[in-house]
Amino acid sequence: MQVTPELLSRFTLLKPLPQKVLEELAPHAALVRHARRAVVLQAGVREEKVCFLFEGRLQGVGFTIDGREVGLYFVEPGDFCGELALFDDNPQPEFVIARAAATVVFLARGPLREVMLNSSTVSNIVGRKLADRVRQMTVQRTLLGLSSIPQRVCGQLYLLVSEGQRQAESSEIANPPTHMEIAIMLNLSRETVTRVFQVLQTRRIVRRDGPGRLIISDLASLRRFAEGKEEF
Repeated sequence: MQVTPELLSRFTLLKPLPQKVLEELAPHAALVRHARRAVVLQAGVREEKVCFLFEGRLQGVGFTIDGREVGLYFVEPGDFCGELALFDDNPQPEFVIARAAATVVFLARGPLREVMLNSSTVSNIVGRKLADRVRQMTVQRTLLGLSSIPQRVCGQLYLLVSEGQRQAESSEIANPPTHMEIAIMLNLSRETVTRVFQVLQTRRIVRRDGPGRLIISDLASLRRFAEGKEEF
């Protein structure tokens, strides 16, 4: 399906670009739909494209030596992934999988790389994205090192709360990950994550508000569990 400059302008990375540049990039882009669980970017191969998510949700995942799936990060609509292809010719380091039916725009890395090298705004956005990704993975690695499973789950939930809401008494997480997605991120079973959620719900620390919202009713308690200051 043909990609228009107007569609490209919806993405955070490309929004600052002038119309003329978007018109030059559009012929190098393709709109592709993926079913749930489909592989969007393949680990171990050199990807010649950068992925922009239009609809759905993606997750970057890796695998342990014994074959267990480990979640690394999520990609939400308007965001992009596979940006390492803009910097070197090495293989894609992780798989990117559709966690829900997804529509993505693939943009050839060559033309996009030229734009990035000539646009300080685009370079800055990509640089910030990489910095955020490194920080996120560092924290995620710290969570995986915790021996307490409830502390891991509470820590993951607390990280999903936006920084601007962390000083409030309560908060909400829009479009929260499923128990299975959290399990993958923390190298746990879905049943284990569900048991922790049941305790949190019984203590009225969290509650579901439909499939699209998770309410953190007692943010202070969640933080104490996450920091190991209170026994679960």
